[in-house]
Amino acid sequence: MALVRWGLKRQNFHPLRRRRSLLLKLTVVVISVLLFCEYFIYYLVIFQCHWPEVKTLAPGSRQEPVLKTMFLADTHLLGEIRGHWLDKLRREWQMERAFQTAVWLLQPEVVFILGDIFDEGKWSTAQAWADDVQRFQKMFRHGSHVQLKVVIGNHDIGFHYQMSKHRIKRFEKVFSSERLFSLKGVNFVMVNSVAMEGDGCSICSEAEAELREISRKLNCSREVRGSSQCEDEQRLPSSAPVLLQHYPLYRASDANCSGEDAAPAGERNIPFKEKYDVLSQEASRKLLWWFRPRLVLSGHTHSACEVLHPGGAPEVSVPSFSWRNRNNPSFIMGSLTSREYALSKCYLPFEDTVLTMYGVAAGFLVVLTLAHFEHLHSSFLFGWKLCRIHKRR
Repeated sequence: MALVRWGLKRQNFHPLRRRRSLLLKLTVVVISVLLFCEYFIYYLVIFQCHWPEVKTLAPGSRQEPVLKTMFLADTHLLGEIRGHWLDKLRREWQMERAFQTAVWLLQPEVVFILGDIFDEGKWSTAQAWADDVQRFQKMFRHGSHVQLKVVIGNHDIGFHYQMSKHRIKRFEKVFSSERLFSLKGVNFVMVNSVAMEGDGCSICSEAEAELREISRKLNCSREVRGSSQCEDEQRLPSSAPVLLQHYPLYRASDANCSGEDAAPAGERNIPFKEKYDVLSQEASRKLLWWFRPRLVLSGHTHSACEVLHPGGAPEVSVPSFSWRNRNNPSFIMGSLTSREYALSKCYLPFEDTVLTMYGVAAGFLVVLTLAHFEHLHSSFLFGWKLCRIHKRR
C-alpha cells in the first residue's frame, strides 16, 4: 500500500515539474529566436560590410579628406489607405533596425535617401502626412554627427500629372528645398526628377531654371578666378558633381543589368516607359550636359543596375531598402574625395532567411512539446500499472 501511495505521489509530482521545465524551455527558445531574428541578426550581417578604399594618390601628393556616404532608396513607408498594421509593423521595424544598426556600426557622415520615402504622399491628408512624417523621423533618427538628405520621389508628391506646389512645399518643409550640397570638397546635386517632364509646366520650368543656375555656379567653380561672369560668385569645390535623383536617366530596359539584386530575369527585357520608369531621353541629355557628373545615383526601379551613359558618366540604380519590395534589400556605401570615389554594396538580412529561422524554431518547439507529452504519457502508464498491482493484492 505504501508503495502504491508513493507511486501516485510521484505520478503527480513529475508531470508538474515537467510542465514547469517545458514552459521554461519554450520561453527561453522563443525569446532567444526573437532577439536574434529581430535584433542581433542586423549586427551580424551589417558588421561584415566595410567602407571601400579610394585610390591612393601619387607618392608625395597631399592626401584628400574622404567623405563616408550612405545611399539608400525607396523606403515606401505605408500609409493609412494601403497599409495593413501587420505589414507596417514588420517592414518598418526591419528598416528601423537596419538603419540604426548601419549608422551605429559604420558611422557615415552623410546619408542620402533617393526618393519614395512615403508610399502615399501623393494622396495623404494633412493628418496622415503628419503621422507618416512622425514615423519616418522615429525610424531614421540619427545623431548630430550624421547629416540626412532626402530627394523627392513620385510617391512623395505624385507623378507629374498629380504633383502640386502644395505637395512640394509640404515635402520641402520637412526635408528642405536644398538642391546643392557640398562637403569635404564633394558636390552633390539633388534633382526633383518628377519635375523633369519638359512640357513647360510652371513647376517644371522653375525646377529647370534652378538646375541651370546650379550648373552655372558649378561651372564658375571650375574657371580661373578673374572671369567676368564669375568674378563675384561664391566659389564651390571645383570637383565634378555627383548627381542624385529618384528616376534613373534614360535606358531602354534592364536587359544589361546583372547581379543577385538586379530585376528578375523575366522582367529585364521589358521596355521602360519614358517619364514613367525612367527620365526621357531629352531630360537625360540636359542633365548630363548641364552638370557633366562623375557619378549618378538613382532609385525608383527597386532593383540594382549599373549603366555607362554617353560621355562616360556611370549611373548606379540603388535597390529598395524595404522587405516589402525586395527579399534582399541593400544600400550603397561610398567613399568620396574631390577627385575619386569608390562604392560597395551592403546587404541587409534576407527576409526568407529570417522566415526560415522562425520556421525551424517553430518545428523545434513542436518536437519539444511532443517529447514532453510522451514523457507525461509514460508517467500515467506507470501510475496505472501500480494501481493494477494494488487491486490484484
